[in-house]
Amino acid sequence: MTRFFSLAVLTATVLGHSFTAQAAGIEFGVGHTSQSSMTYRLGLKSDWDKSWLQSDVGRLTGYWDGAYTYWDGKKSSSSNSLSFSPVFVYEFAGETVKPYIEAGIGMALFSKTEVEEQKLGTAFQFEDRIGFGLRFTGGHEVGIRATHYSNAGLSSTNDGVESYALHYTMPL
Repeated sequence: MTRFFSLAVLTATVLGHSFTAQAAGIEFGVGHTSQSSMTYRLGLKSDWDKSWLQSDVGRLTGYWDGAYTYWDGKKSSSSNSLSFSPVFVYEFAGETVKPYIEAGIGMALFSKTEVEEQKLGTAFQFEDRIGFGLRFTGGHEVGIRATHYSNAGLSSTNDGVESYALHYTMPL
């Protein structure tokens, strides 16, 4: 576990250094799984600095997301994961508050192949997410997100696991 945590810190440092060239933020999240585990997430995000389909209604944009998640197992031992994902965001127009919806598919690496009673099959998982929230002037953001992890059939065991979380992003 110490080696995995060291890898998480190193990854966060490298990602954080590369993200500072663009608009970046640090994300704090707390969630709950469908198996009653708590999740605690620390992430770094870097905006793509691009817009598509811009109109009076809003615009399509996105960001890169790298994160460390601690899975606090109640019925079994705890787990850790590192994830990386491109995320598309539709940001609605607004003066001081901009509502948004987001969706992304990325990858994650778990320290164990079981979270609560869910047998993941492999340490490598795909990370699918959907969420919504509010972006405030100055770069602060709050939101709700549902994230599903699955190995997409790479192993015959593929229970998958979901996390439903609240998150706050602070600009760097």
